[in-house]
Amino acid sequence: MGTRGTALVRAGLAAAGVGLTALVTGGPAGGTAAGDSAELRRDARAVVATGATGMVAQTEDADGNRLRARAGTAALDGDRPVPYDAYYRVGSDTKTFTAVVALQLVAEGTLRLDDTVERWLPGLVSGNGNDGRRITLENLLRQTSGLVNYTDLLFGDLAELTPEAYREGRFTARTDRELVALAMTGPPHWLPDADDPAGETRWEYSNTNYLLAGLIIEAATGHSWEREVHERIIEPLGLDHTLTPGTSVYVPRPTATAYTVFPGRDDLTDTTLMAGGGADGGIISTTRDMNTFLRALMDGTLLPPEELAAMKETVPADAFHGPGTGYGLGIAWAPRCGDGEGLWFHGGTSFGTVSEGGVTEDGGAAASAAVFTLSFDERQAEQDDATRALVDHALCD
Repeated sequence: MGTRGTALVRAGLAAAGVGLTALVTGGPAGGTAAGDSAELRRDARAVVATGATGMVAQTEDADGNRLRARAGTAALDGDRPVPYDAYYRVGSDTKTFTAVVALQLVAEGTLRLDDTVERWLPGLVSGNGNDGRRITLENLLRQTSGLVNYTDLLFGDLAELTPEAYREGRFTARTDRELVALAMTGPPHWLPDADDPAGETRWEYSNTNYLLAGLIIEAATGHSWEREVHERIIEPLGLDHTLTPGTSVYVPRPTATAYTVFPGRDDLTDTTLMAGGGADGGIISTTRDMNTFLRALMDGTLLPPEELAAMKETVPADAFHGPGTGYGLGIAWAPRCGDGEGLWFHGGTSFGTVSEGGVTEDGGAAASAAVFTLSFDERQAEQDDATRALVDHALCD
């Protein structure tokens, strides 16, 4: 079974479930290093109190000051804490990396935001009403293409989301083109205006968009999207703990066990191993590296002013993170700090791991968190709210 982004949760959440609050009192207490913050420790424990097995968080400001905290345990069969420098699958936070590469290519003149999918990938987006001539790179990056989300087709039937199905498919990798072909079996939810595709404001989250963006990057450069991410972002920023695993099912050590509560069940399944991961959700990183990346993005290190401004042009996307949320080119903004002030962020989900983060408007401060539990029930919303509260408290106060 695959990977990719927050759509795993959006496939549907069942009701009920038993909390795992014993992990808060029975496991090791949260702690900090590289600076002390009682509030960050408290917020980390609050995440675990929602039912998560373990989590880690880190903040960074413009002076390089860092705070970090953790709570819960790295695995249920012991009391080892989650490593502060744990690797984790960042899921759809990968989309921001992909968007940065695409916008760098725009700045260099290799790509244009109004390039159509058909120009770079002739014939790939077609059939059942799909039309690559009507969809631009900008529509893909801003999630205004109307294309079906392939994960809805892979994981739309909750009855098929079981531990047994996960174990059966965890070593099976599908190519990006195979997954795009799957998406083409369904009609688009809409087609952008042929005369003004950039003016499209209808928004709907689709991982298919970013598979196509990755394929366009490959067609335009002659290199894999992974190579472009490495040479344009990972290496220049010194992100020594950020990688693209390709078809490997493993997360490097140190890490923590990733657990999933499948629909209709209360038990935790170890879902640490998982093949796959494309330009929509394939990166593995750490909280420290994610903060470095987010700050470099917003302070102008990675993109020229024109392209950064284009990234920050948003369309309404309340469904992504509540009222007032706007989605730009691979990143979103929401009024999370009160009085009209907000944060830039994305977030990502894969089986057993949830990535959350945020960064201030000028890149002066960032916060990132990894939670090693995903629940297909009401606990997930509580866990997500608690994790976002941690980020907000760290960056808004």
